[in-house]
Amino acid sequence: MMITQPNQIALYRLMVLRSGLRLEIKGLKVKGGKSCYSIIRTEFGLKGDRANVLEQLDAIINHETAQLGGA
Repeated sequence: MMITQPNQIALYRLMVLRSGLRLEIKGLKVKGGKSCYSIIRTEFGLKGDRANVLEQLDAIINHETAQLGGA
């Protein structure tokens, strides 16, 4: 599947941030730049620890995927 539409690109970015947050939960640290956790919290106004933010982000991604028709 080719990702060419702006809404598809935005969904892909969310999925990349989710993957990064999962790695941060496992202990991977990013040198320089913002963490995925801080980016997600800032952009979406989510609250809680990393695990709770991951659950909330999963719900957002599921909602966006459903709107795209299961893409």
